[in-house]
Amino acid sequence: MYFRKSEKSFLVKLLTPVVATSRFFMAKDKPIPVKLLRWVLLIPVLIIALLVAVDLNIFWLFGKSPRMGLMMNPKVNEASEVYSSEGALLGKFFYENRVAVTFDELPPELTKTLIATEDERFYTHHGVDIQGLAGVLFDAAKGDARGGSTITQQLVKNMYNTRKKGGQGLVGKLPGMRMIVIKLREWTTAIKLEVRYSKKDILAMYLNTVDFGSTAFGIYTASKTYFGIEPKDLTWEQSALLVGMLKATTTYSPIKNPDKSVKRRNVVLKQLAVKGILTQDQVDSLTQIPLELDYSVESPYSGSAKYFRLAMLESLKPWFKENKLDPYADGLKIYTTLDTGMQRYAEESVRQNMKNLQRVFDEHWRGENPWVDENEKEIPGFLEMTISTTGFYKDLLKKHKGDSSKAWIEAKDPRPTTLFSWADTAAIDTIMSFYDEQAYYKRFLHTGMVSLDPQDGAIRSYVGDINFDFFKYDNVSQSQRQPGSTFKPFLYLAAMENGWRPCDSVVNQPVTIRYREKGEEKTWSPHNADWNTSGTKHTLKNAMALSLNTITVQVAQKIGFRKVNEYAEKMGITSPLDTFPSLCLGSSDVSLLELVGSYCPFVNGGYRVEPHYVTKITDSKGKVLFEAKPKRQKILTDKGVFYMLHMFRGTLTEPYGTTQALFSYDIFKKDIEFGGKTGTSSNHSDGWFIGLSPKMIAGSWVGGSERAVRFRSSSLGEGCKTALPNVGLFFEKVVNDSRYKKVHAKFTLPDVTDAECYMCHTKYITRPDSMLLDSTLGLVDSVDEFGNIVTRAAAPAEESVEEETTATELIEELF
Repeated sequence: MYFRKSEKSFLVKLLTPVVATSRFFMAKDKPIPVKLLRWVLLIPVLIIALLVAVDLNIFWLFGKSPRMGLMMNPKVNEASEVYSSEGALLGKFFYENRVAVTFDELPPELTKTLIATEDERFYTHHGVDIQGLAGVLFDAAKGDARGGSTITQQLVKNMYNTRKKGGQGLVGKLPGMRMIVIKLREWTTAIKLEVRYSKKDILAMYLNTVDFGSTAFGIYTASKTYFGIEPKDLTWEQSALLVGMLKATTTYSPIKNPDKSVKRRNVVLKQLAVKGILTQDQVDSLTQIPLELDYSVESPYSGSAKYFRLAMLESLKPWFKENKLDPYADGLKIYTTLDTGMQRYAEESVRQNMKNLQRVFDEHWRGENPWVDENEKEIPGFLEMTISTTGFYKDLLKKHKGDSSKAWIEAKDPRPTTLFSWADTAAIDTIMSFYDEQAYYKRFLHTGMVSLDPQDGAIRSYVGDINFDFFKYDNVSQSQRQPGSTFKPFLYLAAMENGWRPCDSVVNQPVTIRYREKGEEKTWSPHNADWNTSGTKHTLKNAMALSLNTITVQVAQKIGFRKVNEYAEKMGITSPLDTFPSLCLGSSDVSLLELVGSYCPFVNGGYRVEPHYVTKITDSKGKVLFEAKPKRQKILTDKGVFYMLHMFRGTLTEPYGTTQALFSYDIFKKDIEFGGKTGTSSNHSDGWFIGLSPKMIAGSWVGGSERAVRFRSSSLGEGCKTALPNVGLFFEKVVNDSRYKKVHAKFTLPDVTDAECYMCHTKYITRPDSMLLDSTLGLVDSVDEFGNIVTRAAAPAEESVEEETTATELIEELF
């Protein structure tokens, strides 16, 4: 009994306010004037109750409205910006090209024009313009339908996508009720926005969210897209044009419909005169101004250093994932290591060399196809084989339900296309089949070049190929190819760190290595580029300078082939390395970036550093989210570094050194020193060069997209002929630019007293066939130990010293 009484009491308490409210508005036994007044008061109460019910989504009738937490931290897709080391904008990443601005960055010409056109009572209403709404209803009754949304309501629509289908609750599914529910939700959200934000904030938020067409989201991007200026510089007529577009961005687009756009602009200007913002004379003058645009549409590929930006983005993917950030939407500011001046010089150097080299390559293969096997014979079915791996062909095969004959017929049908060309226009519009297009492109040589600061691994310039618009594959960090002789310094480093010295001698003689591969006994007999095994002794410095394979392999035998792997990995090679003897000659594929990065310890005192792209990342408000702290790990002895610097100098100072082509570039100043190493893979498929200086390292690779596409001779295809010019031209431009005095430096050498271990210099001997070797002669007479040019004099032939050394069998313990 007690329980029932308590339950009844609770229901009475719950219903009492409802009953009391009903009795109040019914006004029973009250005079008629009081009843009318109370019925009038009931209308706003019901409206408020309805809005509350809509906002709370009572019984799931109206769909969800944005909660206050989301409104306090509104999420709008904003482009992330990428900056160079000097603060220059390189480009953006975005889904929607939007850069937010504050109210203080908006000119009064724009805000006044917007309010006069879109919401004249903006400063007096609280999100919903009751007076304006009444006017809309009155005009609708006369058949003159027009919009009545305030700027705040339009902001709600833009920011929260309230017009999307679905999500309007049970009531919204009833016929004719969807738009009513949408409007009610927009009202409630607009009121909440007005409570949370100031009028200035709302104006800025609105102008940041609105779509101006041409992939321009927000006023900043629109100003840049249509006029090439920032919002603060907008004039009255420019502001009127942009505001006028908001009525219908396509209809009033100055690009698609310039006449309508100007007419709409003039209507907006006249409204300014009506509102007393401008005089009639001012408006008359402004309406006579012709349409003047500086139109430029940005894409995620717009800007500079495109290969670098994408490689940088790829390197940051783990960090983005860990921190739950999206570089295409979160408005980040990414500050990079790239130097815009060096980047420009790198791109100019690559273009200059590769354009000339392509001309040589085309002449070399005139009338023939450049895809050949080891015997210089054209590979049958080469094009068909490579085309069959392309996404285009696979799509054709899918389209024709696996019928390859139909797919090939379509692949050979001519169609409009645009081709890359080394002409000044860089593009050719033509009619060509996909098959012929691939045949055209397979004849091109490709390249990659990157430069680093060896002290901390900061990437200063980055060129992934000859033209990003046509060749997006990155030959700096994506591609992996055989490094050839540029791998040999790791072998000689291992020797220097384990008791050898630059002046130690080894006989140039035939070598045969026996080894086991997958249980099968095999032999390997490497030869030198000139096939010469003279039986004479060569210092290690001279052997590296001449890139003598036979001596390299003998040294590898004595220190152990596994030791070569260990030092390559210690220096920074991260790609999997073979365990076969040919590894010491550079037979295992690596990327250009890791190879150049692994040379840094040679010139920075023996410290391993990691190549890196970014110095700092902030959010859109400037809060630092990431700051690079490059690590330096000491991995080499001072003596090992000292000896290797002399080895690298030897590639320039030793007679016929493979790096002597650098002397043809204006880089040898009194306050800067260089070294380097060339490399060429089997059959001249890959040409490499790494150039060294204390404050700058640059490396380049040159080759075909397929290894079968190559030069047929050493005189054309070796690294000193193909890749070295990229680096030489780059060094020349940088060294002679007064802005880069900071890279002028000489190698810092430790105090080493055993001069006889490194102060050795091979005598010059005339070579009748020297022009066939991987060296450039005739550029200088000779050079001394310090790189100074001296007059070349006739020298007696070096006495041949024979040493009884036979081919050595490599047993499994050496691996």
